[in-house]
Amino acid sequence: MALPKRRQSKSRGRKRRTHYKSSLPQVVKCKVTGEVHLRHHAYYHNDILYYKGKPVGSES
Repeated sequence: MALPKRRQSKSRGRKRRTHYKSSLPQVVKCKVTGEVHLRHHAYYHNDILYYKGKPVGSES
């Protein structure tokens, strides 16, 4: 089986991986509150926790 004669340096491997970039986060604007938030995440608006445009949890 063929093997490399010398070990590749860390910088050489890292240079190869620089082309993989993370994409921008998916943000949307809520139709109810108008708040910009991450998709599929709960968010606060006026100290009330919202998810899918509805308040979440019990306010006692």
